[in-house]
Amino acid sequence: MTDKRFITSEEVARELDVSKSLAYKVVRQLNDELKSNGFMTIAGKVNRNFFEKKFYGTHKEGANAGI
Repeated sequence: MTDKRFITSEEVARELDVSKSLAYKVVRQLNDELKSNGFMTIAGKVNRNFFEKKFYGTHKEGANAGI
């Protein structure tokens, strides 16, 4: 993985080995959760640390580590 702050739906599809349409749903669901907690989101992208935390139970230290 790279040090980019956000992961795109296309990257999610590759990472999880799922279809693009399912990846869009995953990103939308993660963004909805972030929005409900007061965070701003970008359509089609999700915070990489949040994605990793939700799917792998881990996240990188540093910027946005609290997400």
